Amino acid sequence: MAKIIHQRMTVQMDGDFVVFLIGMRINRFWRIHKWIPILTAMPKMLIELSKNPDSGFLGYQMSGGIQPVLVQYWKSFELLEAYAKDVNSTHYPAWKAYNQKIKSNGDVGIWHETYKVRAGEYECIYNNMPKYGLGKVGELIPVTGKREHAADRISNGRQ
Repeated sequence: MAKIIHQRMTVQMDGDFVVFLIGMRINRFWRIHKWIPILTAMPKMLIELSKNPDSGFLGYQMSGGIQPVLVQYWKSFELLEAYAKDVNSTHYPAWKAYNQKIKSNGDVGIWHETYKVRAGEYECIYNNMPKYGLGKVGELIPVTGKREHAADRISNGRQ
């Protein structure tokens, strides 16, 4: 079990970053041969990205069960897009296979959302939590002084 940090913490990130949410929805559970390849593709991509610090991938947080959601953190949109389009990456053949085998037949849904976050234009808090979410990729710092309230954390620009 991850070590619990028994105090209020926030995160400091240097510079801009990207939050990329991606998930899937199984619409026809009995079509296991359609959704298992999608479900098993993502861990391979995360391993590949985690082994390459030059990729721009900062880390991730997984949530959910039947409809999993993966929150990824990236240095920039350009690096995220470069990985997605890299024909030598694990992503590209998985994306191609999805479009060939499933496309719009309704068996499995996939979705993603991408957010560019400018330096200091975010706020977060963790209390009695292990390193989690953005706290896994940024610098965790105690919530004290000018960081006491959410409005202060986000309005101070650089936390």
